[in-house]
Order: sequence, then C-alpha cells, then structure tokens
Amino acid sequence: MNLAKPICFFIVAAASIGVIPQVVAQAPAPKSTTTGGAPPPALPPTKSDPMITSALTAGPGTCIEPEPVFGIEDYNGPFQKLVVHVAGKPDIKTVHAPHSKPGSVLCSLHGGEKFKLFVQDTFEPVTFGIAAFNAGLAQAYNDDPGFGQGAEGYGRRYGAAFADEVSGEFFGTFLYPTLFHEDPRYYRMGHGNVAKRFGHAVEHAFVTHRDSGRQSFNFSEWMGTASSSALGNLYHSGNHRGFQPAARGVAYGVLTDVGWDMLREFWPEICRKGHLPFKIRDQH
Repeated sequence: MNLAKPICFFIVAAASIGVIPQVVAQAPAPKSTTTGGAPPPALPPTKSDPMITSALTAGPGTCIEPEPVFGIEDYNGPFQKLVVHVAGKPDIKTVHAPHSKPGSVLCSLHGGEKFKLFVQDTFEPVTFGIAAFNAGLAQAYNDDPGFGQGAEGYGRRYGAAFADEVSGEFFGTFLYPTLFHEDPRYYRMGHGNVAKRFGHAVEHAFVTHRDSGRQSFNFSEWMGTASSSALGNLYHSGNHRGFQPAARGVAYGVLTDVGWDMLREFWPEICRKGHLPFKIRDQH
C-alpha cells in the first residue's frame, strides 16, 4: 500500500494555508533595541497569550484559559506513563465550559495551535493501539482482500487503519476548523442530569463553537468525515464506490465521533467509578 499520496496531501494542505510557517515562527523573537515610535498593534488573545493570566480574574466578556489535561503529576498509582496516556486521551480535545463566569468565553485557538492539537491527539500511544485493533478486525473479516493475510496483510491493514486515524484528525481537528474558524474541541458540560449531558454530547455533531465564542453548525465534523472517507478510497482497495457506501461511511464516522464525545462528557465519573487515583479538577 502506498501512503505517499495522503502524506504529501497533508503536508501540502498545511503549508498552503500558512500553518507550518506559523508554527515555526512561534519561537520568541529578539527584543527590539530601537526606541520611540508607536507600539505594535495588539493581537486578539489566544490560549497561549500572556493576557490570559489577567483574564482568569477578570469579569464577564473576557477570554479565559481552560484547565490543562491530565498530567503525570495527577496520578500516583502503578504503570504511571501507560495509565496517564490512556486516561488522558479523551481529555486532549476536551475543555470545560466557563459556568462560573457568565458572559466569558474560552480563548480560541489560532491555526498553529489547531495544528499542534491535531499532532498531539494523533500521535498518542492510544491512537496506535486503536489502529492495531481496527487492523485486527479488518484482518478477521478479510476487509481489503487485496492486502492478503498473514503478517504482511496485517501490516498493510495497520498502515491503512493508521492513515484513517491521521486523516480524520487532520480534516476534523485542523484543516476545516481553521478554514471555517471553528473550535475543534469538545465543551464538556460536566453538570446536570444524565439525559441532559447525553443530549449535549450528541448535539456536538451538529453544533459547535466558533473562534468568536458563538455557536454555529458543525461544518468541520461533516466535511471532515466526508473528506477522510473520500481520501480512504485511495488506499482501501476493497472499498465500495458510490453514494450509498460513501453515505454509510460518513454516518459511521459521525457516530464514532459522537461516541468519543459521550466518553469525554462522562470521563470524570468513569475515572471515579474505576477508582483511578486522579486529581479531580474543579470544573465550575
């Protein structure tokens, strides 16, 4: 299986909207030694902006920074690195809505930060495990029969399964959220009854937050899933072509993302029920 085409596509797409140069350019610039002149214009605050420190204690209408995800320091049990990677995966793209500061919005992510989020969520050890599991299922059901069986067939299926993970994250976390100015993160409700929180998780497939803090239709979810499915036809030789197979693929992808959002919504309770020794952060 040749993955050169999808890999080149990801690189060219990222470079075409100026994100790779933007990530490189984020290194601290040397201070100017000149005096006088007008100060440079202020940029809108983002997650990495120093203005966040003051925004955390400011009143309504300000930009606030979400709590960080689980870290190694939050866990004191056995198999520390393994457990932190597994338990931290759902929280990489999860933020807590600012319930205690009415009128406040979470700081938006610029294109470079969305690209970093895509890389962080994609190249987690859990992602490699998911690809291995999906490749095993494909091997058992003999999907893509052209790949054959045995170790060689499994290796090809693993490469295709991992490419699926990469393309889904690339389109849904970086490319379309950058083009449509949408926030690719899930806003955890974290309070209320189970039915309300369940509906909130399902709603995210249709409604998302824009970089401005307003809500709109989740174009990134549907266009990202459709693009990933279309790209998969380049290296999944056994895929059926046509509208109905494509529609089923998009529906399956969206339902999978809904499942992840449900996991993200109830993940703190799952950690408690599982008696995982994690520090439970204040979500309100």
